[in-house]
Amino acid sequence: MEQSDFVHNGQKVGLVMASVVTPSTLAPSLSRRSWQDQGLITGLSTGASYLLALSSQDVIDVVARGVEGAAAAWGWFPDDWPDSRRSSVAALGCELAVAPLGLGAAAYLDRRGVATGTDGLLRQAAWRIGSSALCGTVLIGATAGVRRLDRALGADGRIAALPLSIPVGLAASAVIERARRSGSERGLDTVDDVPTVRGLLAGGGVLAVLYGAGWAERWTAQQVRRLAPGATPGSGLAWQLASHAAFLAGGSVLVSALWTRVMQRIEAVTTTVDPWMQEAAGVWTSPMVSGDPASLVPWESLGREGRRHAVTYVRPSPVVERRTLPDGSVPSDLSIETVMGEPARAHPVQVFVGLDSGATPTERVELAIAEMDRTDAWSRSLLVLVSPTGTGYVNYVAIAAAQYLTRGDVASVTMQYSKRPSPLSLGKVRDAREQNRLLWLRILQRVRAMPPDERPEVVLFGESLGAHTSQDVLLGWGTLGPQALGIDRALWIGTPGGSTWMHEVTGVPRPDVDPSLVTVVNDHEQLVALGDEARSRLRYVLLSHDNDGVTKFGLDLLNRRPAWLGPDRPRREDVPGRSPRGIPAGMRWRPVTTFVQTLVDMKNAQVPGPFAAWAHDYRADLPEFIRDVYDLQCSDAQMDAIQDAVRRREAYREGAFA
Repeated sequence: MEQSDFVHNGQKVGLVMASVVTPSTLAPSLSRRSWQDQGLITGLSTGASYLLALSSQDVIDVVARGVEGAAAAWGWFPDDWPDSRRSSVAALGCELAVAPLGLGAAAYLDRRGVATGTDGLLRQAAWRIGSSALCGTVLIGATAGVRRLDRALGADGRIAALPLSIPVGLAASAVIERARRSGSERGLDTVDDVPTVRGLLAGGGVLAVLYGAGWAERWTAQQVRRLAPGATPGSGLAWQLASHAAFLAGGSVLVSALWTRVMQRIEAVTTTVDPWMQEAAGVWTSPMVSGDPASLVPWESLGREGRRHAVTYVRPSPVVERRTLPDGSVPSDLSIETVMGEPARAHPVQVFVGLDSGATPTERVELAIAEMDRTDAWSRSLLVLVSPTGTGYVNYVAIAAAQYLTRGDVASVTMQYSKRPSPLSLGKVRDAREQNRLLWLRILQRVRAMPPDERPEVVLFGESLGAHTSQDVLLGWGTLGPQALGIDRALWIGTPGGSTWMHEVTGVPRPDVDPSLVTVVNDHEQLVALGDEARSRLRYVLLSHDNDGVTKFGLDLLNRRPAWLGPDRPRREDVPGRSPRGIPAGMRWRPVTTFVQTLVDMKNAQVPGPFAAWAHDYRADLPEFIRDVYDLQCSDAQMDAIQDAVRRREAYREGAFA
């Protein structure tokens, strides 16, 4: 009984690499996760590492076969060596040569700096080849040692037949992690951040399945290899590589099909209109709101989010006869006059143009301008240009806070660009950018034609993908962009990590960026800590919670370490009433694992929860940020009243739109 030869051992090396990766998948990330999430992270990380190591090892095996053939032809091997020993020596020689070359090239690229995606891919390729060769070397050594032990003990091959890949990988991982953690601080990381016990069980289960799948894939690849014409070793390995590629393609198709099905179900939910909203126009709306019978925008064209937006405006005066909500509750009087303790200055205007309100972006922009004319939005002192999320959702707390703080002297303008959830709307970013640009230029034209003392202050608001789509209008212009478009101030919350403009204004210095005009903060206390002088210059604020996976996730995690995981990362600390600051000290950049962890963090960040500042939920932060970023005024008592009012409004809204 003998373990199969380690020549052509791509599957074995793949299992070693998967085992090396497994413990690191239990490291903390941006937020806590369930054991199901941990199983997903472990499964995807180890599976990807297995496939990448398998492919890298197959390339090394091709080189080893070539070296073996050349050495035999040139008489480098003793004549009494059997073929198995020649193959083993050639394989070990290639592993020992490739490991330092690959890892050395990766280290060189690290020191030089991985500034572009191409640099990242080159570094990854070098590291994958080098690490696979190192795993192969360790595995060859372990196999030789076990065989010698088997012979010494007279075990008749029973010890040599034991699978070594997983034990070798776990042992190597333990050594690597111990070296990494020596002298480092754990900070505030705790075992509660990850489901350790269940996570280990999930990881073990995934590895067991992976082990079985690896042998099944190996058997299939060997059968395919036999189909190779002729007796040339290289042709057989080419067919084997083709088999690996076919397995990878099949897995990708399966994952893609499952993802599409899930997203279709989500889309069906997000486009379902609340039944009671069919008759809400004229009952729950106002002539100052799009969708009302007096509006130029048809109620039916607003979609679900547009209708919800229309009925949730803040009433300027106390409502004498309060209607019962669909859940049976009767809302309290939360009008501007009641909450602020003084009469409203005007009736707030809410312009919303749905994706179905016009056939083309130009038609929708023209309709928005006409609706602004109808409601006389130009007469309000504050004009808020809103770019919604993928579904068309507009943050109710942000709009309500602005309406309270201006005492109703505000108009908001929103144009929908998609009816799908944000993950399905990434392909709509370009359309949204062009639509927003056209609208803002038309508004700029109108505002500049007004007498200077009658012009409204124009500000931006965007959340999540809405932040991305509004920032994209400014792409390539730095902080000069909003100034050129007549944008006085801007507040973006939960900006996705893929926003290029965000990286323009917060990255390396640029001649078109004035860093004193823009900042990124986790909470209001950080904004206040900048000092009065710095805050007086600020015009553009990005509110991004440190534990919000949406603001951190990006494809670049696959090939280069992000700045937020660098040595200067902020320490993790809790702030009462706010989303926690900083990045866990135990979180390290591991290309595939970090990508999957942050993907799960992004998913968990968007799970609905209580009214609190946490992850991708910014509702509790907004009243103070709306006041300070837009330079609006109120007393401390009025701010307390606003915060209480928006919290109660959210409770009513969630009951009505459940």
